[in-house]
Amino acid sequence: MIDQPTIDRITEAAQIQDVVSDYVTLKKRGVNLLGLCPFHGEKTPSFIVSPAKGIFKCFGCGKGGNSVHFIMEHEQITYYEALKYLAKKYNIEVHERELSPEEMAVRNDRESMFLVNDFAQKHFAHTLHNHIDGKSIGLSYFRERGFRDDIIQKFQLGYSLEQRDAFTQSAIKAGYNKEYLIKTGLTLEGDNNYLADRFRGRVMFPVHSLSGKVVAFGGRILKKDDKMAKYVNSPESEIYHKSNELYGIYFAKQAIVKQDRCFLVEGYTDVISMHQSGIENVVASSGTSLTPGQIRLIHRFTENVTIIYDGDAAGIKASIRGIDLLLEEGLNIKVLLLPDGDDPDSFARKTNASDFIDYVERNAADFIRFKTNLLLAEAGKDPVKRAGLVLDIVRSISIIPNTAIRGEYVKECSTLLNVEEQMLYYEINKLKNSEQDKIALRRPNDVTNSGPPDDFFLPDEVGVVASKFEDQERNILQILIKHGEAVFFYSDDAKQEPITVGDYIMEELEHDNLVFDNAIHSLMLEEYKAHHKQKNFVAEKFFLYHQNGQISMLTAELVTDKYTLSRIHSKVKKVEADADRFIDLVPRVVFEFKNCLILEKIKQKLMEMKSANDLKNNALVDQIMQEMSQLEIVKKQLSKTLGERIIIKL
Repeated sequence: MIDQPTIDRITEAAQIQDVVSDYVTLKKRGVNLLGLCPFHGEKTPSFIVSPAKGIFKCFGCGKGGNSVHFIMEHEQITYYEALKYLAKKYNIEVHERELSPEEMAVRNDRESMFLVNDFAQKHFAHTLHNHIDGKSIGLSYFRERGFRDDIIQKFQLGYSLEQRDAFTQSAIKAGYNKEYLIKTGLTLEGDNNYLADRFRGRVMFPVHSLSGKVVAFGGRILKKDDKMAKYVNSPESEIYHKSNELYGIYFAKQAIVKQDRCFLVEGYTDVISMHQSGIENVVASSGTSLTPGQIRLIHRFTENVTIIYDGDAAGIKASIRGIDLLLEEGLNIKVLLLPDGDDPDSFARKTNASDFIDYVERNAADFIRFKTNLLLAEAGKDPVKRAGLVLDIVRSISIIPNTAIRGEYVKECSTLLNVEEQMLYYEINKLKNSEQDKIALRRPNDVTNSGPPDDFFLPDEVGVVASKFEDQERNILQILIKHGEAVFFYSDDAKQEPITVGDYIMEELEHDNLVFDNAIHSLMLEEYKAHHKQKNFVAEKFFLYHQNGQISMLTAELVTDKYTLSRIHSKVKKVEADADRFIDLVPRVVFEFKNCLILEKIKQKLMEMKSANDLKNNALVDQIMQEMSQLEIVKKQLSKTLGERIIIKL
């Protein structure tokens, strides 16, 4: 982890206008700078850079943040990688906390393996372009496939000689440790110090991580040999986990973000040919079924995925079994079936980018419709097969997290399958209830437990725990970060001491022992509590340039997003500037939070009441009624303070 003093030096050197101007032409507009947003296509500039605040904000796509966040978004790299990127740009030495001996050993192993892979990639590329066999066999093959030289260079393609240990001996002579050649899978070891190249006699496809490091290789044999696999891939290692990698993601990430769509194909040459035709937002699963790790990788950049199939019906049926994982992740899935005899490689070679996109727009179908039609054709008029088809489709629809989208698919499938919607909903609910029963069997069922219900916590995409009070927690954090140091009022004693916005909010939360459920929100609140009394503490700067990348990103959102009280309130009253209305605004964000907590508590008690009634436990019923009576009193007090117009019903 990079230490805070180093982060401070990086952010002080990396002035937002200097960083952004490397990528965007900026023009002066008052105290700010204006340009065309690099993150989405626009003709009228809506991208603002504020040198005074050190942040950028696009009012078209909503992206915003500081110089580190700009590099993260533009280069599609992590917070840590963006800091190191800027440190290198501004010649700042990076200081990190001291690692334990065990951590240092792991890190050294990983770095050594990356160095070996980097050497291997350069060695194979050099062989391809300079060795007589590389040129006559490897380069000839790529050119026969129609790959231009610039594309061969871009994807760092290469060739491994036929000789048993040509690469291994070259690497050892260059000073690379045999241990890491074996760990990366580049070299095979046998008895009596027998060493051999894994990829001998193959054209080489390096597999790059999201940040561009070579983590593995795929090798294709060119001679016909039934005893040898057509493709050989690197084995799993400390730096390569096949289930978390997608071929081409490093070259595709920016195009995926810009186009807000990812094309998913099967093989290396599919990706390369599509890039050559001008379609760059494409990745490959490399012949394996999709995994949750690969899906999360796609989801970082877009919610829209188009899966491209050739006309092989058997292959399609095998592949669609894994696509339910995409639906479960909340992605919008379309399927494109290419003309008979074509795969993405051959089709891309005979079309240009505009023709390809036009074909996609005309022929891509949503996954549920595609799957339904495919299975209908297979089932024919067989009633047993059609019943199985209905259950298969229902299973896919039931895992879609978005209720509205799920409802639309129910309507569509009702028409396609000639089945009543109510029957489909019945089967969906039956599946969901079955899943909930399985979960219930795995945890104790204690009706006297006053904790939150099972569905209280919802996982979010960054891996922390999200709560039902997400908006209320964010509103409080936004006020603390933007206005926490502002004086709210003065004490009514003789000293007339200033009480800040932060002092007031912290006192209100501590008085009722209130905490946040979201892990990142909770961490930020604890850090604010620990630091806000310190002299010269500025919450915005402290959190915007925090060591924790999630905290820094969230702060950027809170700083650049406009605060609104609630959907109901914003419809009936224009929201004024925050600083102009502290007296109303600051208590309101706290009371909205308290109000939602009370409403949730009442909801929990109603659930407990039902369970107690089912068990005919009269003593427990009386106890719960007394507790609800107290909660109703608090609810009325909050309602009076807030006004009915802004109470948010859960």
